[in-house]
Amino acid sequence: MAEAQHDNITACAEIVLKGDPARFRAAMAAPLALREKLFVLFAFNVEVARAPWVTAEAMIAEMRLQWWHDALGEIAAGGAVRRHEVVTPLADILSPEQALALQSLVEARRWDIYPDVFEDEAALWAHLGNTTGALMRASLGLVGVQSTPELDDGLAAVGLAGWLTAVPALIGQNRHPLPDGSEAAIARLAGDGLARLAPARRAPLPKLARRALLAGWQTAPLLKLAAKEPARVANGTLELAPFRAHMRLARLALTNRW
Repeated sequence: MAEAQHDNITACAEIVLKGDPARFRAAMAAPLALREKLFVLFAFNVEVARAPWVTAEAMIAEMRLQWWHDALGEIAAGGAVRRHEVVTPLADILSPEQALALQSLVEARRWDIYPDVFEDEAALWAHLGNTTGALMRASLGLVGVQSTPELDDGLAAVGLAGWLTAVPALIGQNRHPLPDGSEAAIARLAGDGLARLAPARRAPLPKLARRALLAGWQTAPLLKLAAKEPARVANGTLELAPFRAHMRLARLALTNRW
């Protein structure tokens, strides 16, 4: 049993390394016990996030997401859970309440299937809160910490930073990632994200909770860059230089910040 569990953790780590290297690096900075849990949670996120994109058939994409929704339902029910390299270890780390909360993440990913338009910025913020926000709230749950409305705003801002880096790819897939794609609107949106992030980062949290949130390590500099040079969002150059990114992660891990 222990060997099978180890194999599942290793498989989850490989999924995260290939599908979400930034979160993999953040997880590696966590203590071993938390690191393994983060690998499982982040592997779940990778699998759910890519489910809508592996097929052009909307019905099949819906079925893939429903599979994950049902798996979380099994975990929440506390009975038998389907055997799977991600679902099996996920059942070991989530409470029933946490599993139910993550169903909102799966449901929000249905946006990726269709070329829907966000009605306004409030709708975009709600989507970010239900995707990245839900994932990071689950990360906090792994160390027994509940989020707050102030933290929720900051966690959605983490989602915004990643979202802005993905805008060109989403547009290339005939999606409409921003309610207003003008440079002025992007700069304003990034500024809103920074305003939401600042108080959340000042909130008092235990050391392990800050390690659980370290996946947001690039958020502040990316949002500052988007606010200053919003054209980078459309042209796909919203990113940190590798050395700067590496040093920032190391500094935040060393100082127990996120």
